[in-house]
Formats: sequence, structure tokens, C-alpha cells
Amino acid sequence: MNNHTNFILKPIANVLKDAITASAGIGNGIETYPLCDYIFQSTFLKMTGFQEQKMKCICWEMASNDYEYRYKRYSQNPLGECSCIEEKNKVYSDLINQITKRNPTFDIQSTINKQELLLEIRTEIATLFDHTNWSIWLQNDYNKYKDIVQEFEGNCFIGGKKLFVKCENCNKNGKNHSIPKCANALNLESIYDKLYIHRNQCAHNTLSYQQNLPTLTTLAKDDYKYNNYFVYFFLLILIDKIVIYLYENYLNVLQNSI
Repeated sequence: MNNHTNFILKPIANVLKDAITASAGIGNGIETYPLCDYIFQSTFLKMTGFQEQKMKCICWEMASNDYEYRYKRYSQNPLGECSCIEEKNKVYSDLINQITKRNPTFDIQSTINKQELLLEIRTEIATLFDHTNWSIWLQNDYNKYKDIVQEFEGNCFIGGKKLFVKCENCNKNGKNHSIPKCANALNLESIYDKLYIHRNQCAHNTLSYQQNLPTLTTLAKDDYKYNNYFVYFFLLILIDKIVIYLYENYLNVLQNSI
């Protein structure tokens, strides 16, 4: 197993675990609150960068095993930084195409239990954050996250060749939901767009010259609650687990085709 494969199969949640462990010794007193934004922002950026590099490594590995794919991906339709959802969807779709090229019967919809995956991530995040200074520093956001994450259902992600599903019951106004369980104001792709905007703000430090506090109008919007680090962490871990699952399947079909 090469270094790329070791890295690709490494869970992104490990970045969170390391950060939480490193900051555990400083406690949660009022004197530690000025550190909160620095810790959350740096960990968030480290996670997004981790995932971007993982996506690039996956493409490189597939290109090393399929020269036709290499030509199409690197010459005809090259990727950028793999930070936006559109480029992550391309890597996700490429993985599925490479698997089905060698195993036409593969169908991710029938091989992965999406409800179990959601439960696994909820449990993992609860284990990471409960009773830590992180959940105390942003207690209100953490409580909101617990409500938000209950909105997500298995039909919200893994649809066709896309990571997230824009179902007709998830419009941007949070209205006209025909399915009672589908109560989220935004679909996961739209929530990821918020993550992407925040990623760019942090990476390029644009808030250094912009108004750093949201207006009352912004705060009053239904979708403002999704501007939440814990929701962002959830989405990054969800994407990571899907990608790892597909890459493991890719390695299996690659081995069987030798």
C-alpha cells in the first residue's frame, strides 16, 4: 500500500481528534474564549485542505492505473483545487465510473446503508465533542447542530453521480415540504456552498477588511443557522466517509482485474 493510499484511507475525523486533544489542556474558562475562533478556524482550514489534497491524490491514483482516464482528466477537463462541490462531484463520479468500468454490477445505492452512515457520523461527532471545551465555547451552535443534524435523511445524499441530492422537498425558502421528515430549509449542497464561502473567507482572510458581524437581516433568515462549524465538520466527514468507501471498492475491483 503506497503513501497516497494510506492518506486516502485516513479518516478526516482524525484531524478533529488531534485538535481536540491538543486543546484539552487549556480548559474552558473565560480566559480561553479569545482562543476559540483561532482554534475552530485553523482546524476547519486544516480539514478542508486535507480533503482537497485527498481528492487530488485519488485522481492521481486512478490516472496511474488508467491512461485513458489520465488524458481526459488532466488534459481535457483538469480539476482545480477540489474545494467546491462541483469538483468534489467530479472526483466522486470518476470513482464510480472507474469501479463500474471493472465491475458493471456495482451500485452504490444498493451497497451502502445511508441511514446507518448518518447515525455513525452523529455518534462519532457526539463522542468527539460532548463534554469538551469546544462544545462549551460554542454551546449555542452545538445545540443548534444537534437539531439540524436530525433533519438530514438518507435521501439527502448519494444521488446518481452527485454527492448531494437537490430533492424537490428541499427548496431554498424552507417551504412547501411534502414530506414531513424533510424539514431542512436547505439541501446539503446549498449548505456546503456556505461551507465553501467560509472556507474562502478564512483562507484569504477577507474578513480582515469586511464587516465581521452579520446584520440583523442576515441573522433573521431561516438559513442562517447553517453557518455553523459543527455542521461544516459533519459535511466534511460525510463526504470523506463516502469517498473512502468508494476508494476501498475501487481497490478491490482493481485487484480482482489484475
